[in-house]
Amino acid sequence: MDVPQPIFVITGQLSAGKSTVAKALLDRFTFGYHVDVDGIREMVTSGLASPLEWTEETDRQFGLAIRAASALAQVYSHAGFAVAIEGGVDPEFVEAALEEQGVRDRMVGIVLHPRLDVALERNRTRQSKSFDTTILEGVMREIDGDLAHDAARPGWHEIDNSDEPVDTTVERILATRQG
Repeated sequence: MDVPQPIFVITGQLSAGKSTVAKALLDRFTFGYHVDVDGIREMVTSGLASPLEWTEETDRQFGLAIRAASALAQVYSHAGFAVAIEGGVDPEFVEAALEEQGVRDRMVGIVLHPRLDVALERNRTRQSKSFDTTILEGVMREIDGDLAHDAARPGWHEIDNSDEPVDTTVERILATRQG
């Protein structure tokens, strides 16, 4: 393909709608490829480290998943696909991983940051997890304070998607590429 396609990196609060937004965003392109960092990490079949008890091994496994996600993004992006890497990723680490793959210049960084009360309510009502999601509320309160710092990085855009439909959030993300 002649025109390099974007690599969207969508991070943010738990229950911010990262997966939903990534899929809806990619539907706007002829070819789209969704890379779920948690999905990659959860492919570990023996010795999976839990993010509920953060250890050096948890850190290592998240790092491996981000590097793998960046490698997948490079392959699909070079084949003409728009890519969305989504998950609770550290912006600095994912930038380095994309740089290692030679595609950092294609990255569009998005931090989904709904109001905390909205994210907590979404978390309480979501059905996609096989555990009681209320155990995540303490972590969500901690993450909330860190998100503004992540969004302040050059190349990253903070979007409060508290009170808008997914299509509006997608339009706002696409507009970041224009200006």
